[in-house]
Amino acid sequence: MRTRWTAAVLVIAALAACGGRSSKTPGAACPADAKPANLNFTLKDTAGKEVRLADYKGKVLLLDFWATWCGPCKIEIPGFIALYGKYKSRGFEVVSVVLLDKFDNAKPYAAAMKMNYPVLDGDPQQDKIDDAYGPLFGLPMTFVISRDGRICQKHLGLPGATATTSPDEKTVKEVFEKQIKALL
Repeated sequence: MRTRWTAAVLVIAALAACGGRSSKTPGAACPADAKPANLNFTLKDTAGKEVRLADYKGKVLLLDFWATWCGPCKIEIPGFIALYGKYKSRGFEVVSVVLLDKFDNAKPYAAAMKMNYPVLDGDPQQDKIDDAYGPLFGLPMTFVISRDGRICQKHLGLPGATATTSPDEKTVKEVFEKQIKALL
């Protein structure tokens, strides 16, 4: 399974870097036919504490799968930090899950970036995560999940990208902010 994952990431990494796609209309509220998110995972954070994704039900959740080596991931993280700070009091949560990376890299990376939300180790459950949210063809892969646990938005790479342009941090943040505000 890991070989399939690694091959998919290598083949599609360029698409994720410059061709981010959303499965829904940016800024739209959750569609009636949105599928439920599988939040039946318990993952460890950078301090070794177990975190249950199911505990986030009832909140608007941005669930981001990423790696420290991922260029597009570095672009979206500052926006996630700002959005979490701005909307946490209104029931918004950000959870990031590190995949295809040494989790030992995550703690210093999160500290350097001043990430103010949970950073979790997904590698031990990579196959189950791929089954639940995949196929995850590249990183970052980000899901916006409603309070009732439905996947309202899904992004591969950076939202707002086209085949010829790559969005900046501000554009990425604006796309996610519209989607989050529609659900709060």
